Amino acid sequence: MHIKIIKLFLRIAISLSFLSAVADRLSIWNATISVWGNWNNFLEYTQLINPWIPNALIPTVGLLVTFAEIGFSIGLLIGFKTELFAKLSGILLLIFALSMSLSTGLKSALDYSVFSASAGAFALSLLKEKYLELDILHLKKAS
Repeated sequence: MHIKIIKLFLRIAISLSFLSAVADRLSIWNATISVWGNWNNFLEYTQLINPWIPNALIPTVGLLVTFAEIGFSIGLLIGFKTELFAKLSGILLLIFALSMSLSTGLKSALDYSVFSASAGAFALSLLKEKYLELDILHLKKAS
């Protein structure tokens, strides 16, 4: 398979995974297929996997992670600063995987493929060949 197609596939897969998780916590997905189903359940899970974070800070952490996931998703989908957003996605996913592993056990992080998603994001950050990506520098030169 051509590297450009693999890069596009990684961009789409990571972004849609983030957006699906955000949709779940915002009650956009049907309750029968949701993991959290609403914001409060998401915050409870955030506290569960981050027991070292004071309860009073959990809503802030939840908001920061949600905004990060939305921002990273958009950047990856449109191909804007792909290397940067892929690295940031890899870091966010690795933090999530480590938090899951330390709080609920390694099996949950493995079952949800969070380490694999993190590795995929880091691999994406190494793919330099451009394909269907927004290149601001070339847009400015063309005008």
